[in-house]
Amino acid sequence: MWIKICGMTTPAAVAAALEARADAIGFVFAPSPRHLSPQRARELAAPARGRVSCVAVTRHPTQAVLDDILSVFRPDLLQSDADDLRTLRLPAALELLPVMRAGEPLPEKLPQRLLFEGPESGAGLAADWQAAQACARRTQLVLAGGLNSGNVAAAIAAVRPFGVDVSSGVEERTGIKSPLAIMQFVAAARAAAAPALKLSGDSS
Repeated sequence: MWIKICGMTTPAAVAAALEARADAIGFVFAPSPRHLSPQRARELAAPARGRVSCVAVTRHPTQAVLDDILSVFRPDLLQSDADDLRTLRLPAALELLPVMRAGEPLPEKLPQRLLFEGPESGAGLAADWQAAQACARRTQLVLAGGLNSGNVAAAIAAVRPFGVDVSSGVEERTGIKSPLAIMQFVAAARAAAAPALKLSGDSS
């Protein structure tokens, strides 16, 4: 189970994600209470480099804004709406995570991996799990939207995603992560994924 903690704004949040052994941490460059400058994101990400994937999270960026993010922050992975990624000039080697939202029509040909979330990023709104499940059968789907330690097990059971992504669901107040909530979320997601992994191993 690939786990991303999104919306890093404090050193404590980064440290908690590392201690919990999350797979990726996200830094938001779109309009949001979690918005950071590329310079601030680079400073926060420094302890995580080489340990987890550092993700630049954007939405409808201009080419100039994106170029600044790429040169200053230097992300391992770029997350943005699928339409954005089709129109921007991007380094060939940069790993991408296209975002698709519940309620939007899906293309016939899906990317190898995508993030599927609720109608509005970072708002804590749940995605359509039934639609996500259908999509997860066709590609590596990272489920986002309204997840927290209390519902992530049910989400994993319903959708069978490749990964999960949380932001507001691990916050003590808007824009500020709770280290304890991060630890609890990662533990709950790993525990929920373990039976499926064991079943897969038994059948092979």
